[in-house]
Formats: sequence, C-alpha cells, structure tokens
Amino acid sequence: MTDISTPQPNVKPPKNASAIIVLADGSVFYGHGLGAQTKTVGEICFNTSMTGYQEIMTDPSYAGQIISFTFPHIGNVGTNDEDIETTNPAARGCILREDITDPESWRAAKNFNDWLVAHNMPAICGIDTRALTRRIRDLGAPNGVLCHQADGNFDLDALKAEAANWPGLEGMDLAKDVSCTQSYTWDEALWTLGQGYAKQTKPQYHVVAMDFGAKRNILRCLAASGCKVTVVPATATAEDIMAKKPDGVFLSNGPGDPAATGVYAVPTIQALLAQNMPVFGICLGHQMLALAIGGKTKKMERGHRGANQPVKDITTGKVEITSQNHGFCVMPETLPTNAEVTHVSLFDGSNEGLRLKDKPAFSVQYHPEASPGPQDSHYLFGRFIEMIEKNKGKKAA
Repeated sequence: MTDISTPQPNVKPPKNASAIIVLADGSVFYGHGLGAQTKTVGEICFNTSMTGYQEIMTDPSYAGQIISFTFPHIGNVGTNDEDIETTNPAARGCILREDITDPESWRAAKNFNDWLVAHNMPAICGIDTRALTRRIRDLGAPNGVLCHQADGNFDLDALKAEAANWPGLEGMDLAKDVSCTQSYTWDEALWTLGQGYAKQTKPQYHVVAMDFGAKRNILRCLAASGCKVTVVPATATAEDIMAKKPDGVFLSNGPGDPAATGVYAVPTIQALLAQNMPVFGICLGHQMLALAIGGKTKKMERGHRGANQPVKDITTGKVEITSQNHGFCVMPETLPTNAEVTHVSLFDGSNEGLRLKDKPAFSVQYHPEASPGPQDSHYLFGRFIEMIEKNKGKKAA
C-alpha cells in the first residue's frame, strides 16, 4: 500500500486518470472522475457513516469541505428529493474508494452521479480512502484541490499553488454563506413510511431558530415536539428575536470557525440569556453558547464526522451513539463556574455538551436529530420542551 503520509513524487499519471487531488503539501493522487467536470478547493475530511451520504452531502455544516467517505459502497440507494438537509448543498465535493454503485431502492429518483452533476459538484473514485483516512488521522485535515477533467490534462503547478494558498477554515465565518436571508415559518414534522412528512398544525410552543446552517431534520424535530418554528438569519439581533415573542430560542448547527461567527452572534445570545430566554444549541450553536458565556473554542486536528460516535451523558451515566460533524470544539477548562459539562466524547474526551446552572440554557456538540445516524439523542428535544414549560410556569407564577 502506498505511503501517503509524505508528499508523493510527481509521477506520470496513469492513462485513464480523469481526476486528481492535490494537497497543500504537494501530495498528488490520481483517480477516476465522477460528477461534474470542474475544480474545487477546500479542507479534506473523512466521514465514517455507513448510510446517509445524501444527508451528509447536503448538510450545511460541510461548507468549505471535501468529504472522503470511508464506507466503500456509496450510491446504493440513489438520491431523492426527500432526504436532503438543504436545497443547495454546501459541501464542495467528495472522494470515494469505488465507483458509484447503481441504486437499488424503491425511493431512488436519481443516480448519485447524476445528482452530483446537477449540483455542479466534482468527485473522484479509485483513491485508497483507508490510507487517506490514516493520513488525516495522523497529520490533521489538509487543504486540497479536487479537479475532474476528462482529458486528464492537469496543470500541476497551478493546482499545487491553489491548494497551498487556500487560507483554511480557521478564521472563516461561513455561517453567513449558508444562513437564510430572511425569516420564515417552518411546520414540517418527521417522516413516516407511507405518509411522508407530517405537518404541525396545533403547536403548543413558539421557538425561534437562529440559522447558522440549520439542517431540515432539526427543524422537523422541533416541529414534531409541538413547536411553531420561526427561522431567522444568523445575523438577527436580540430585538429581532424577542419581537417575535418566542417561548425559546434554538441555536442551529453550521460551518466555519465559531470565533468568527461569534463576532455578531455572541452579543445576540448574551442579550437573550440576560432575559432568561430558554436556549438550546446544537453543534455550532453549542460553540456559540460557550463563547457567549466566556468560554473559548479551538480547531481540532481531525474533528468528529460520522454516525457512530460514542458520547457519555454525565448527568444520567448513559452512553449514546451519536451523529457528528464538527472540526472545532469547546475548551471545557475555559468555561465559567456557572457552566457545567454534561456530555463528553468517549473517543478523545473532548467536550460534547454543557448547561448553565443559573440560566435555562444547554447545548450539545453532536446532532441529536439523527439525519443520518442513530436516534439515541432524540430525548434532548424533549428536554428543551421541559425547560420551556418550566420557564413559562415561572412567568405565570
């Protein structure tokens, strides 16, 4: 097996090479092109999920990233118009071990390769994704260029320069790129076989969701929990939010460096906390809450991306298998004394959740909506509703 932990020599490409990956350190990998014939640059990361490739590719949290799937059989259920997390995918491309599998599902509406072409997204197969995963594991997620060109005529010097000059995700505010531009109401609830997506017609609570790159299934889980959901842009102010008279505020997932997004989002969250508004954050929303109370975040070397991540809920002692996608994390040692760590990763001990002792607010680093992934953490939406009810009871008293 080829050692890819060091830059590869500029060997002559094989005759059938129609795609290439060039890393910032000069490493070059040839393969077969899939999807759109175009070029993209971003951070290359790996995802260990065995299912849910369409949900992963449409997760706004992957803005600025090229995804390498460790599971070799991608495409086997095709694609459809239901299993998407956003209309316009933010991921920049994908890397596969094998060619795209023909779809074998009654729900398939389009071949995955055709879907990639429709979204102008390049892909490459024939890459040793196990070796690439080890490289990322040992050396961190690299910046790189993925180029699909049918004639195999690549300008290596230009591609190397582009990969080396891309600034990377640290310091990037990408939430603005994937957030909505104006508020809207969401009432679609969870999907069931034979019925499709339900509608929330009799909501008991009103939740405002700050959209840092919200996945649709998170909004569906809120609606299924009895909520009317009003989605507002990431740049919404506390005055904008409070004018909608919410019972609680949800801080969504999203891409990029939380410190960069926090420049405008943190003051809003601080103002909401000052008014004792119930707050629930997920992923980037978790990091936003931590920053709002004085904590700090940092870039992880490889991040957590997959649907098989074990997390321990310290408050109950239970272990959950969770779906995750993040490259930054909260530094628990920087949290103030009024914050309590509630969840911890059993992979590397990193922070996975917190709650405030003196405010109705909590958050988790992972994705409890389980799209894709196990549903072990759906209880967190119920915990948010309980917090809202308790807060409403205090106001009534």
